[in-house]
Amino acid sequence: MSLLRKLLAEGLGTLGLLCVVIGSGIMAERLAGGNVAIALLANTLATVGGLYVLIEVFGPISGAHFNPAVSLVMAWRGELARSAVLPYILVQLLGAMLGAWLAHAMFELPLLQLSSKLRGGMGQWIAEMVATAGLLLVILRAPAGRASALVAAYIGAAYWFTASTSFANPAAAFGRMFSDSFAGIAPASAPGFIAAQLLGAGLGWGLSHCLTPEATPGH
Repeated sequence: MSLLRKLLAEGLGTLGLLCVVIGSGIMAERLAGGNVAIALLANTLATVGGLYVLIEVFGPISGAHFNPAVSLVMAWRGELARSAVLPYILVQLLGAMLGAWLAHAMFELPLLQLSSKLRGGMGQWIAEMVATAGLLLVILRAPAGRASALVAAYIGAAYWFTASTSFANPAAAFGRMFSDSFAGIAPASAPGFIAAQLLGAGLGWGLSHCLTPEATPGH
């Protein structure tokens, strides 16, 4: 598979993911009548379904990372060429921003926005570290052919058991900065989230490594 096709798949997949997350958040907020729990539930269900489909569609082409933290870990493990890491991350960030703009266009909102939704504090950062560590652990330990369902189910659960509603993805944090909507995050809050996500990714990889049996000498 050529690198160009992989990059196109990563860009489209990340665009689709952010469009689902932000678009469903806008729709949920409009229809929930001020009930934040109902809005979050609707946002969760749409994200779970969209993420499953996107991984199934683009996974055979690019691995369906849609997430710089995942790409970095896969490169560290030798499952992604190190020369491809920067291009992967760049198209993921671009796709995330375009996904936010596409969601705005569909709902006839101003395309260019910056979120004013502050998200921060130790609890939020710990939540993002936990969410991302769990995501990487699920990805790395998932049985063959079952990653799409397990990842989607995990993210759906993590929307509710983490204080941050589980971004678990630096590209998602980046893209959500450009939407002053239900799913947005203020630019001032994004660096803390991204740092926690990268730490969490390293933790998830470390836990997976500890759970992997050592190869028997001579085998």
